[in-house]
Amino acid sequence: MRSDLKQDRELYSISCDRDKLDLGVVHGFLSTSYWSPGLPIEVLRRAIAGSLCFGLYHGNAQVGFARVVTDKATFAYLCDVFVLEEHRGKKLGRWLMESVASHPDLQGLRRFVLVTRDAHGLYDQFGFRPLSRPEGYMELHRPDIYSGRHGT
Repeated sequence: MRSDLKQDRELYSISCDRDKLDLGVVHGFLSTSYWSPGLPIEVLRRAIAGSLCFGLYHGNAQVGFARVVTDKATFAYLCDVFVLEEHRGKKLGRWLMESVASHPDLQGLRRFVLVTRDAHGLYDQFGFRPLSRPEGYMELHRPDIYSGRHGT
């Protein structure tokens, strides 16, 4: 799916058109999620500008989102995936992941990673597994970065 193309399924559609994203919906969900509480909208705007984004829509209303940070050649990091609660149970998360997995810019990557606390069953269907060498991974993690409590 090119960024200007759209996939349709009944009353739902998925698009990579950043101009179509409803920042209010995306920010409303992400800023209250367990993984990015307090996310400032300015940070979200920068994140979207530097990422491949997938919007899930019911008619014209945005009801889901996924973001991929990638060099489009060797590496990708999937993040910020959600479907609004009132639209869950319709396999829309799976369809959103099918769209991510089939996107031409995400083919032939050496490494595609994600972090999840509770959706292992979904991502397992697309070949994601626990890290094969977790001892090789390191992180600089600042969970309170948006609250101003992170210190120096």
